[in-house]
Amino acid sequence: MSAKFDQYAEKYDSWFLDNKNVLASEAAMVAEALKCGSAPVLSVGCGSGLFEMILQQEYNLQVKDGVEPSIDMAQIARKRGMEVAVATAEEFEFPVGVYKTVMFNGSPSYITDLELVVKKVYDALPAGGCIILIDVPKESSYGLLYNLAKSVDSWSDELLSGVFPPNPYPIELVRAASWRTNAEKIDILERTGFTSLKYLQTLTTHPLYSDKAFEKPTEGYDKGDYVAIIGYKPQ
Repeated sequence: MSAKFDQYAEKYDSWFLDNKNVLASEAAMVAEALKCGSAPVLSVGCGSGLFEMILQQEYNLQVKDGVEPSIDMAQIARKRGMEVAVATAEEFEFPVGVYKTVMFNGSPSYITDLELVVKKVYDALPAGGCIILIDVPKESSYGLLYNLAKSVDSWSDELLSGVFPPNPYPIELVRAASWRTNAEKIDILERTGFTSLKYLQTLTTHPLYSDKAFEKPTEGYDKGDYVAIIGYKPQ
């Protein structure tokens, strides 16, 4: 995870604010996932702190500490009240025993060595601690759409005509991501030692229609374009 979002911080926030039901649906799932853990929480790849602000304002959930490699993003998150360490997930030294929940909301696809980072989190969490990986699965509708846009390096290619939403995710941020399947992330968690895995999903309609209505999260990972995978360090 590098400072790939520098200079694109405003585009990141603008995209979510232009897709209000997508944002609300994702935030509701993040809030539900956090109920599976306990405070204090560390948000890795917290970006601009937009989700953390919504979690506080709408769900009374406090996520004040973050890690973010983009200086531009970190500055916005700090203005929103967060304490942010500027570092990649691979470089960051996770403090041992300090956080009971470590959350990655939308950031796993921007982390090059996810297995290394998951192992570092496992070593830092106390027994019973919780890790939450939230992202667009590679096999989902959004994942397939993003990879197609990435392969042609544009949203204007004729192959994508009529199949992407009116306000697509900025191509610069699509270009920087490498999505993983749910199976890949589950395998990393289980090989690292996390157990009792739980799953939540949202955005179960095609990307063309996912912003038309708010969607409550449901259990599972077989339909959603945004999925939370939750694991626990054994007691």
